[in-house]
Amino acid sequence: MARALHDPVHGYYAGNIRDIGARGDFTTAPQLSELPGKAIASWIAEALRETGTRHVIEIGPGLGTLTQQVIRNLPFLLRLRTRFHLVESSPRLAERQKSLLGAKVQHHTSIHAALEACSGKAVIFSNELVDAFPARLFEMAGDQWREVALDHSREPTVETLLPPAELPPSSTLSLNFPEGQRIEIHDSYRLWLESWLPRWKNGKMLTIDYGDTVGKLYHRRPGGTLRAYFLHQRTTGAEIYLNPGLRDITADVNFTDLAEWSEPWLESIAPVTLADFIRRFEGSADDGTLAASSHFMVLAQKPGSEKR
Repeated sequence: MARALHDPVHGYYAGNIRDIGARGDFTTAPQLSELPGKAIASWIAEALRETGTRHVIEIGPGLGTLTQQVIRNLPFLLRLRTRFHLVESSPRLAERQKSLLGAKVQHHTSIHAALEACSGKAVIFSNELVDAFPARLFEMAGDQWREVALDHSREPTVETLLPPAELPPSSTLSLNFPEGQRIEIHDSYRLWLESWLPRWKNGKMLTIDYGDTVGKLYHRRPGGTLRAYFLHQRTTGAEIYLNPGLRDITADVNFTDLAEWSEPWLESIAPVTLADFIRRFEGSADDGTLAASSHFMVLAQKPGSEKR
């Protein structure tokens, strides 16, 4: 999954992503409505005032549409005193962001560089970032979890179960599942968090993605949530392994894991649906926006007072 998405030459995000929206492979919330952007702008304005920071970082900004909406909807004086930073690893998407936003933002290829530019003090937000990290796939087999791997020596590529081994930390593994249940763990995101959270000194963070808390994530989903998108067509099963690098591969996000993984450094507020977040910070929304937003979750966090 890491190679298919992030290989520097043949990976989907490196050079094969066509577009985001009607002409692309998938659509994100900012392409459907400006209401999420307005609500996020209200949250950022509150966070900037509470923390006294002057920097805002968006990680994985896609086309830059959400950043544009946030800048447009911030109060005028607050907008003038705030510096905006984008963290983007995809050269193709970075060019689209620069074309849209120009000199309004500063660009970085890593969160580490962005935090250094902000002296570790910033309000951070992301939309559909976690699902772009490679996930590990596990299956319940014989009353124990075994990791699913791919055998590339055969044509077409086939799945195989690895021998039992040490498991990554995840709240999902503590639940009782029947034989054959599949789950995904975004372990690469956990490792990425651990690489930079100790450098974050002050601010607040907002994480938005499709998914749920651990008790609800796999309800009536015995095959898990792993899937791929190509020209808005959803594929599952063995078909997701065809034409690697030419389609987006993704899995739903376990928000319980996100909160638990960051506990050594961050304090978390219980995640809410994006629909409830919009109601809280924007007041109201049309039924269509709220219905679409109900599939997304929002997690708000801040550096803890006692970091370990």
